[in-house]
Amino acid sequence: MKLGIYIQVPFCQTKCTYCNFHTGVVTSGRLGPYAAAVCKEIQTHSNLYQHAGIRLPEPFQRATVDTIYIGGGTPSLLDPADLARILRQVGESFDCSLEEVTLEAEPETVEVEKAAAWAEAGINRVSFGVQSFSDVELKAAGRMHRREDIYRAAPLLRQAGITNISFDLIAGLPHQTAESWRRSLEELVALEPKHVSVYLLEVDEGSRLGREVLNGGERYSARALPTEEEMAASYDEARHALASAGYEHYEISNWAKPGFASRHNLKYWRREAYLGFGAGAHSFSGTQRWANVHDSAAYASAIESGRLPAEQLEEVTEKQALDEEIFLGLRQLSGIDLAHIEHRCGASLGQRIERLAAAGLLEREGRVIRLAPEKLSISNEVFVELLR
Repeated sequence: MKLGIYIQVPFCQTKCTYCNFHTGVVTSGRLGPYAAAVCKEIQTHSNLYQHAGIRLPEPFQRATVDTIYIGGGTPSLLDPADLARILRQVGESFDCSLEEVTLEAEPETVEVEKAAAWAEAGINRVSFGVQSFSDVELKAAGRMHRREDIYRAAPLLRQAGITNISFDLIAGLPHQTAESWRRSLEELVALEPKHVSVYLLEVDEGSRLGREVLNGGERYSARALPTEEEMAASYDEARHALASAGYEHYEISNWAKPGFASRHNLKYWRREAYLGFGAGAHSFSGTQRWANVHDSAAYASAIESGRLPAEQLEEVTEKQALDEEIFLGLRQLSGIDLAHIEHRCGASLGQRIERLAAAGLLEREGRVIRLAPEKLSISNEVFVELLR
C-alpha cells in the first residue's frame, strides 16, 4: 500500500482578495512553534488516532509513504530548518520510499540559500502560485509577487537541482482581458514548467472579492471581472495552448509534461489513502474521513495536551464512496470504467449516461465514460446531473 502525507501550513504574508481558504497572516515568531506542533502530531499520530476513535485499516501497518505535499497557505515562509525537521519526522514515523516531495511556494519567497536548503531537505518539486504574468492583475488580486519575481525564482530552483516545477494560473482575475490571458499563457509556456494548473476564479461568500461582487460593490476591482463566458473561453484557450506545447491534460484543472503528473494529487482523485497533519489538514483512510480544526492556536493547544484536534470525523457510506468515485473519476481525462462502477453500486447508470451523452455532456467508448472535452469548463453542472 502506498500512502500520501499532506502537511498544512495555513499562514500567508497577506490575504489575496479572492482567497476563500482558512489561512491567516501571522508574525514570523509563530512559525517555529507551529512546525514543532506538526512534528509532535506526526510523531504521536497512532496514539492520537486511537483515542479519537479513528481506525486505520490493517494495510496501513505495512504502508509505504511515497509522496509528501506541503501546502497552505504559504509553506515557503517556514524556516528551511523547520521544513527539514518536519520531513525528518515523517521519515522517522513512517516507512518511506519517497518519489515526490512537493512544496507550495510564492515566487517572491524564493532565495538562493532557501532553494539549496529545500533541495538538501529532500524537496524535489515546487508548486508556484503564479496566477498571472500581468502586474496589473497581480496587484488587483492582492498578490505580493510581480512578473519579474517569477522570472527570478524559476532559475534559482533549477540551479538548486529542483527541476520539477509547477505553475498555477487563474482565469477570471480582475482586469484580465483576452490579450493579457494570452500573454500569460505564452510566457508560462516559454518558461517550460513541468506541470501546469489552471483554475477558474471562484466567486462566493468565502472571499473579500466574492462578497463584494455578490453585494454589487466596487472594492477589490469587483466590477472589473471577466464574465463567466469569457472565463470559459480562457479555459478553452489554455487547453489548446498547453496541448500545442506538449502538455498532457490529465485532470480537469491539471496538465503535465509526460511523466510529470502530480503523483500526490492523483491519490485524491483515485480515492487512495492519505494522512494530513497540521491545522485544517484532511485525512482519508478508505473508510473514514477526518479533518483537523482550522484555528492554528486551537490546533497547537490540542496537540500539546495530547488530543487530536479533529473537528470532523465521519464514516464513509457506500453511497458516498460511489458518488466520490464517479465525481473524482470523471475529473480525470481518462474517465471511469462504467462496468466497474455499476458492479459496485449494483444498479445501472445506463439511462443517465445515455441522456447526458445525447446532450453532448459525456462521451462513451466501450466501458469507459468521460467528460466531453468541450464541456470541461462546466464540469460541476455535469456532475450534478449525473449524480441526481
